[in-house]
Amino acid sequence: MPLILAPDADGIRRAAEVLRAGGLVAFPTETVYGLGARADDEAAVRRIYAAKGRPPENPSIVHVASIDDAGRVGHLGAAARALAAAFWPGPLTLVLDAVPGAVARAVTAGGPSVGVRVPAHPVALALLRAAQLPIAAPSANRSTHVSPTLAAHVVSSLGESVDLVLDGGPSACGIESTIVDARREDELVLLRLGALDAATVASFASPRTLVDRSSRLDAGGAPALAPGAQARHYAPAAVLVVVPRAELPLAVARAAPRGRVGVIAVGSPAGAPCHAERVLGAGPAAYASGLYSALHDLEAAGCDAIVVERVPDDAGWAAVRDRLRRASVPAS
Repeated sequence: MPLILAPDADGIRRAAEVLRAGGLVAFPTETVYGLGARADDEAAVRRIYAAKGRPPENPSIVHVASIDDAGRVGHLGAAARALAAAFWPGPLTLVLDAVPGAVARAVTAGGPSVGVRVPAHPVALALLRAAQLPIAAPSANRSTHVSPTLAAHVVSSLGESVDLVLDGGPSACGIESTIVDARREDELVLLRLGALDAATVASFASPRTLVDRSSRLDAGGAPALAPGAQARHYAPAAVLVVVPRAELPLAVARAAPRGRVGVIAVGSPAGAPCHAERVLGAGPAAYASGLYSALHDLEAAGCDAIVVERVPDDAGWAAVRDRLRRASVPAS
C-alpha cells in the first residue's frame, strides 16, 4: 500500500518533499487524479511510464501553478495567452512549443512540443506551489484503463508503484482536460475532447479558426502531440457495449454468457435484469462526473460485461461519446 495522506498542510508538505526527491505522488485535480513526478527529472518521469505501463511515444501533460510558470515550460503566444487567461485555472491543456531543456525528454516523447495546464483543484494548486516545480502528471492508472476519480481507484490500479497518494475526495469533472494545440496564431487545433466543451473554446478562439482533429487515432508508434489519441483508451477490463435504451434488455441477455453483466443507464433505471446497475445524470456534466466511478464500481462488483445506454447526440455530449467509443474498442 502506498502512503495515503489527507491534503492538509502536513500532507501537502510531505508530498512536495517526495516530488522534489524524484518520487511519485498521486493527487486530485478537478478532472481526474494525476500521477505526478517532477517534469525536469528524466529518471522521475520514466518512473511514471514504468508504473503505468505507458508507451514512450505518449507524451505527458505538465501541471504548473500559474500562467507565468507555464511560460517557463512552453512558449505562450498571443493565442495561447488569450485561452490561458480565459480558462486557467481549469480543465484546458495547451500544446505549446517547448522551452529547450525545461522538461525531460520523456515528458514530450522526444518531440518539440509540450502540453501544459494550470489545474483548478485547490489541492493540486497547493501541491504545485509547495513543490515549486513543474509536475508531469498523466492520469494515475494503468495505461489505457479507466482513469481514477477517487484515491481508492489509484491504489487499486497502481498499488505500491506510487510513493504517496493525497486523498482529496472525488474529482468534480470526472473526465480529462480538453487539449488544444495553440502553437499557431492563425489556427487552433482541438486534439482531445474533454471537460471543457468545444463550443466554449471556440467562442474564445475567435477570430482564430478552431479545427477539430479530436477523432484521430494513434499514429502507430510515432510520438503524439497529446495523450488520449489511442483507439482503445479509458477502458475497463470488462467488455463494454453501447446500445439505445430500448435495446438494453436484449444486449444484457446477449452478454450474459460472458458472466456477470453490469448496466449504466441515463437519468433513470433501465429495468433490464443485470448483476449491478448505475444510473448517471441526465445532463452531460453530471453524467461525465460519474462515468469513470461507475465503471470502476461495476468492475469491483465482478462484472465481466458492461452494457451502456447510448447518450444523446447533442454537441454537449461529445466528450462523453468519445470516452464511451474508445472504451468499447475490443482489447487487442
